[in-house]
Amino acid sequence: ETELTTFNDLETLREQLQADRKKIRSTFTLCGGTGCQASGSRSVIDAVKNELLKQGLDGDIRVRVTGCHGFCEQGPILVIDPGNIFYCHVTPEDAQEIISKTVCNGEIIERLLYRDPVTGRTVQTEAEIPFYQAQDRQLLAQNRKVDPCSIEDYIAINGYTALAHILNGTSPEAVIEEIKASGLRGRGGGGFPTGRKWAECRAAPGDEKYVICNADEGDPGAYMDRCLLEGNPHLVLEGMMIGARAIGAREGYI
Repeated sequence: ETELTTFNDLETLREQLQADRKKIRSTFTLCGGTGCQASGSRSVIDAVKNELLKQGLDGDIRVRVTGCHGFCEQGPILVIDPGNIFYCHVTPEDAQEIISKTVCNGEIIERLLYRDPVTGRTVQTEAEIPFYQAQDRQLLAQNRKVDPCSIEDYIAINGYTALAHILNGTSPEAVIEEIKASGLRGRGGGGFPTGRKWAECRAAPGDEKYVICNADEGDPGAYMDRCLLEGNPHLVLEGMMIGARAIGAREGYI
């Protein structure tokens, strides 16, 4: 384990992680969200890992299991980089063919590509799929880049940088003003301004203050904040620690 005590320590670790990831020949990003798991993604993940081991490629190809990609009806989903190749409705039986043909020979497996229901044509890359092109992702934008169980993945994509800046000398008042200026609001029906909430909490009397993570919004089956927590928990943790710093929550009550 690496103990980080300064901002420079974080940046050094980030550069090292980014350099290590550039050495990887290919990355298999497999959706492990609730929707894809219901379609059998765990069996696909196991089959891919076993096939890579069988073919002696487990050291060259990284298997990244992520949270929800959003396109649940197409699951199980697999994205191969470099190339941004998007395979959908993948089964365990497809693992050997994907590795032998796509990874080893650069061949595209037509039957695993997404087929546009309007035009009928197949789409090779995730970026070309109309479902994704129509979206401006914010909260879930990093999901396919992060294994939720890997803090290194989050750090590699500049995670915890905002928290490090704040701990490096940014005042709580400045943090609150920046949050106000951002226009950030709650995701519930009221859309309560986050900056105002933090300011009022900081101004409230008392020594003990708490940051509470409402993880599911209380709506059965809404799949809102739970989707974020499953896919990128470090984003939530960083936000909570920034909020705790801003409102003056004591260590031990975060």
